[in-house]
Amino acid sequence: MQSFYNPPLILKKLFGSFVWETSCGKILLTFDDGPIPETTPVILKQLRDKKIKALFFAVGDNIKKYPSLCNQILGEGHVIGNHTYHHKRITKISYDEAIKEIRSFNELLYEKHNYRVKYFRPPHGIFNLRTPSLLRQSGLKNVMWSLLTYDYKNDMSIVKFAVQKFLKQNSIIVLHDSLKTKDIIVDAIDLAVSEADKKGFKFGEPVECLK
Repeated sequence: MQSFYNPPLILKKLFGSFVWETSCGKILLTFDDGPIPETTPVILKQLRDKKIKALFFAVGDNIKKYPSLCNQILGEGHVIGNHTYHHKRITKISYDEAIKEIRSFNELLYEKHNYRVKYFRPPHGIFNLRTPSLLRQSGLKNVMWSLLTYDYKNDMSIVKFAVQKFLKQNSIIVLHDSLKTKDIIVDAIDLAVSEADKKGFKFGEPVECLK
């Protein structure tokens, strides 16, 4: 059961260069797939109110469409990571196309926002044996997770089960900045924060969590 929410140990050992949990004993909140007008401002308000800094694995297409949201994320002290330019599964495209997806994202952030990207997460969390090579070529660190909330199913009972049962002191939590989570994202963030408080856990900033 736990492997549905926290990847199995054998996978973590096989891909030891990937980051699966924080290194400072604090929780890291991450958000995949944005930014979009329907959810990003709401997420940012929640994070601002709760004084939490997060890591947003954004999609290049969305940043191109909504550059002001990208600026707002960065302006409020959060970190942006690479989730490819078009949210393509890197296992379904050629090596050269995957490199292009990753590098095009980095170039967009640098050219339009003067921002150098350090972190990567593959769309849908799917990778293969060539992924470490892709990231070495791109100079990025692959940040996975240790708590998948399934918030994209739009069912708070699933999120509640995941967080209450599997939240740990060094968890990297995955939530989604997308239309699929629009109706529950506020409650999902509130739940993560309240459960952390109950257990005496703290939230860390991305850089300290990913040293």
